[in-house]
Amino acid sequence: MSDIVRLDVNEEWAHAGIIKAGDFCFLGYCVGNVGGTVEEQVNGAFDHMERRLALCGLTLENVVKMDCLFRDVQNIPVMEKVIKERFHGNYPVRKSIQTAFADLDALQFQVDAVAYCPD
Repeated sequence: MSDIVRLDVNEEWAHAGIIKAGDFCFLGYCVGNVGGTVEEQVNGAFDHMERRLALCGLTLENVVKMDCLFRDVQNIPVMEKVIKERFHGNYPVRKSIQTAFADLDALQFQVDAVAYCPD
């Protein structure tokens, strides 16, 4: 178990925000600017992701896979615009899913990700 490192742990939710396991980091429930526009929320989620990645010495360039959850998938072009601005051509593979979020009507976007952690 020493090869698994759990960071950004929330005991109340029984949740780790980022887990380093071997050569990969797994990030869950990245959100931000809840209640703002979809573009503000996408940027806020990527800001949240960057803060978690920094705990492992990583950046958005290390992200290799994202699962993007939308309240309305018609907002995918908004996310794509932000990805072009933030990832500078180092695009991860991704899938986009429409879902009804459990607890917040104001939540429009959430992202989970996998990042490569070279030693």
